[in-house]
Amino acid sequence: MVEALVATAVAVGSAGIVYVMAAARVVKQYERGVVFRLGKLRGSVRGPGFTLILPFADRLHKVNMQIVTMPVPAQDGITRDNVTVRVDAVIYFKVVDPADAVIQVEDYRFAVSQMAQTSLRSIIGKSDLDDLLSNREKLNQGLELMIDSPAMGWGVQIDRVEIKDVSLPETMKRSMARQAEADRERRARVINADAELQASKKLAEAAGVMAKEPAALQLRLLQTVVAVAAEKNSTLVLPFPVELLRFLERATPQTSDPAAGGPGAGAPVAGGPGPEAPGPDVPVRAPSESGREGLPADPPPIAL
Repeated sequence: MVEALVATAVAVGSAGIVYVMAAARVVKQYERGVVFRLGKLRGSVRGPGFTLILPFADRLHKVNMQIVTMPVPAQDGITRDNVTVRVDAVIYFKVVDPADAVIQVEDYRFAVSQMAQTSLRSIIGKSDLDDLLSNREKLNQGLELMIDSPAMGWGVQIDRVEIKDVSLPETMKRSMARQAEADRERRARVINADAELQASKKLAEAAGVMAKEPAALQLRLLQTVVAVAAEKNSTLVLPFPVELLRFLERATPQTSDPAAGGPGAGAPVAGGPGPEAPGPDVPVRAPSESGREGLPADPPPIAL
């Protein structure tokens, strides 16, 4: 009798252990459990920890609640300004309703991936090339709204969408490089012209000051000589100021006109013979105002 009771207890205990092993489930901290009993959804979602289900009747589906990072394959498209580009992106999302993520969509990861690809193609067609290259933040927000609208019905929330890279054809890259070089050349010429304008204004002011004070020109000349001599040159070119020539011209006494009979107009030198008188066959030349020989004198008129 005792042996039968012991055998029964051992059998019951073994059956209990087998039942517990078949019914026991462990849900991790970042997971939630969705239970289906005979194909019907149970009312509550199992939280993390140890839980039991009915063997052979219940099915437990674990849903990951972590943020998922999913790369979007590169998509080829034509922008609004007819430029062929290749754009890839990355999407961050998480499940906020485990029951909807299991019931409303067959595979929420695949559904989000396909929605991201189609939305990315749509964004490429609606945008210009300059927007894709420089205004990505606005495009990211628009792409996030396009994906998040249908994803909310799947129990999925889109956290962020980022455009990673925009690949351009080689011909377009060369054209953009030439455009950037031309723009830099234009800015360099404008800056150089502005500098020349400012320098000309300063030089005009300096010329006005030197015109009022002639000594300033002499000081500037000496400074130029010092600057040139500091270079250890073998040849030194010294400009001669025009003002000095004018000063010497004013200081030189004016010579008298020989035609007026003034001194030195043909007076004989002391102890020497006087000037020879012109012969009858020698044409008479009238002296010019500067003292040089002029042209032959006109013959006297003949009275008829």
